[in-house]
Amino acid sequence: MEDDYLLRRRPLYALAVFALPIILGNFFQQTYTLADSAIVGRFVSQEALAAVGACYALTNIFICVAIGGGIGASVVVSRHFGAGEYDRMKRAVFTALWAFLALSLALGGFGFLAGRRIMILLNTPADILDMTVEYLGIYFLGLPFLFMYNVLSSMFNALGKSRIPLYFLIFSSLFNILLDVVLVTRFGLGVSGVAWATLIAQGISAVLSFFVFLGQLRRLPGSPSALFDRRELSAMTRIALPSILQQSTVSIGMLLVQSVVNGFGSEALAGFSAAMRIESLCIVPMTSIGNALSSYTAQNLGARQPGRVVQGYRAANGMVIGCAVVICLILECFSRPIIQLFLGQDGTETALFTGQSCIAFMGWFFCLIGFKMAVDGLLRGSGDMVLFTVANLANLFLRVFVAVVFAPRLGIAFVWYAVPIGWLTNWAISFGRYRTGRWKTHIPPAKT
Repeated sequence: MEDDYLLRRRPLYALAVFALPIILGNFFQQTYTLADSAIVGRFVSQEALAAVGACYALTNIFICVAIGGGIGASVVVSRHFGAGEYDRMKRAVFTALWAFLALSLALGGFGFLAGRRIMILLNTPADILDMTVEYLGIYFLGLPFLFMYNVLSSMFNALGKSRIPLYFLIFSSLFNILLDVVLVTRFGLGVSGVAWATLIAQGISAVLSFFVFLGQLRRLPGSPSALFDRRELSAMTRIALPSILQQSTVSIGMLLVQSVVNGFGSEALAGFSAAMRIESLCIVPMTSIGNALSSYTAQNLGARQPGRVVQGYRAANGMVIGCAVVICLILECFSRPIIQLFLGQDGTETALFTGQSCIAFMGWFFCLIGFKMAVDGLLRGSGDMVLFTVANLANLFLRVFVAVVFAPRLGIAFVWYAVPIGWLTNWAISFGRYRTGRWKTHIPPAKT
């Protein structure tokens, strides 16, 4: 398929073709996190599932930093690509790779040293604390591989090559699941086994992605005058920081309310952890549609075609509605069997009830996060980041406020009651900004 199909083909077709590999790739990425939880829950213990789940909100913040930073960098790369400025595009690519390598080493070192203290501050139950620290220590060793892979995936997407990351994710996911089974069931490594499986699979995938990406760059004309450019880094940072915040909103909120959930004990935490894995899977198509719309918007504004951006936004909302209906039907019909996949037949009734109640409620509201992700994707792709940032901060504040204030007094259900309130508020603010049309002022000047 031609590299500029986001600029030429019908918006619905272009977005669907571009987003589908991203959706499938993210599904595979979530598959091995689901496998981690299911394998330790069924073959180790319910406490092991709770331990992996207790780490999830923290580790997901680092994943979101990698994804959000990669998306911010890809917007700049997409603009240069859409404008045919291949020298600047390549310079921006190498700048992003060096910057995120340094960031991953710094964050990985911090997390490795501070992991136990953070989990204690989050009120992690004492019976699973050692397992959570063991898991986190191995996870942070692999952080550079995680960053490299996610940034490279965003670079592939910026060039319209969204299928290539899918192939690597399929390989990484299947290999990760195989290693999970071998290390946990055959060698009895428990929680550390799933952590080592993730590190090894992601490491191999990241290295292979790097060499394939270099091959793709060589096919394009032009050559960078430097391998690092502060101006390109500044342009990426202006978009990446709000993008990281947007990508991290859910995880930061979950981290802050994690201590509330921990206060209900390891049984409730196990059920909630299973539910959060399912929620993460359900969010995948919504996030992928928003990310696809970012690249679509950036390329079309780079080519000075704002009318196609509006058409693409409408198409993205139609895709969101279709995905939300399917998700709702599945969760409302099969909520209990889905949770039992993680807990097995030995799961306590407290854990089962907590997980089932959460996903049965959430099933009705995934359209809200889809609409939020779509309009946020458009604003991010246009570089219109001020109200975008305010909207995501409002989302975070409301989720934390409702959960922290009401859950300890009225029950754990208020942890998930808070979620759609935050999503709706985020969408309303971002959509209001979209309706002003000011995002169109970020169209770059025509080349002379």
